[in-house]
Amino acid sequence: MHSAPEHGFQRARRPEQREVRRKAILDAAQELLAEQPAQDVSLREIARRLGGSKSGIIRYYETREALFLELLQRARQEWLDELERRLPRPGSSPDDLVSRIADTWARSLAERPMLCELWSMLASVLERNVSPAVIREFKLANREHMLRLAGMITERLPFLDDAAANELVRASVVVIVGLWPFANPGPAVLEAIDDPRLAASHVDFAETFSRDLQVLMTGLVHLNGERTR
Repeated sequence: MHSAPEHGFQRARRPEQREVRRKAILDAAQELLAEQPAQDVSLREIARRLGGSKSGIIRYYETREALFLELLQRARQEWLDELERRLPRPGSSPDDLVSRIADTWARSLAERPMLCELWSMLASVLERNVSPAVIREFKLANREHMLRLAGMITERLPFLDDAAANELVRASVVVIVGLWPFANPGPAVLEAIDDPRLAASHVDFAETFSRDLQVLMTGLVHLNGERTR
């Protein structure tokens, strides 16, 4: 006897149907992440948003973390597409160009809080409850994304070689992972740092990340020059 299909989210039979289902799941998860912290979003809640059950989601994503990894990958691809259009081209002084690139990079990320939140959870949460196959697939896609970002940098900052650009990209991810949670604390922390004596505890993500990027780029330009002497 065949079980009845789930209301609102029937099982896909063909590859193109599976892709439609996967997109619907990712879209539902993205909607929920816009409404509440990632730690509060469960597979069951995503399934409810779709009118189905948790088992229907697990047919496509083995865990919540696997789903979030794919959502992170999709969001990062969209960000890179936008960043490539927005990054300034050479034409000004090196110092001015570094400043403009850092500011554009930082602000484009600040406009995408879901991407930053998931990125900040990558090593500590998202890679902890998934199979090696899922992690491998994600890391291969991540490698391509990071190489693409490094390529954007060397195209606009020709005084940085490939090695320096890749180092910059790796360091920028470390900064995002550490900075985003401090710039977006929970309600209890927000209430605590409302104390005027703790004014310095307020962190503006875009401003701080832009400054950190400028420091990294300036330092790498100097080191790159030292290596090529």
